[in-house]
Amino acid sequence: MSLQSFLYNAVFKRTSTFMLAIVGGSFFFERAVDVTADAIFDNYNKGKLWKDIKHKYEKN
Repeated sequence: MSLQSFLYNAVFKRTSTFMLAIVGGSFFFERAVDVTADAIFDNYNKGKLWKDIKHKYEKN
């Protein structure tokens, strides 16, 4: 059984499973983009963010 026939039978054959795959894929894609963008932002602004400098202003 080829990969194409497996994908067709498992996902694309019925509209309900196709829509579920789209919704699930979009959720995971959104999370991946969000985590990647946060990592890039944190790396670019290292040393300027509150989490990096709060030890200077906290009272013990």
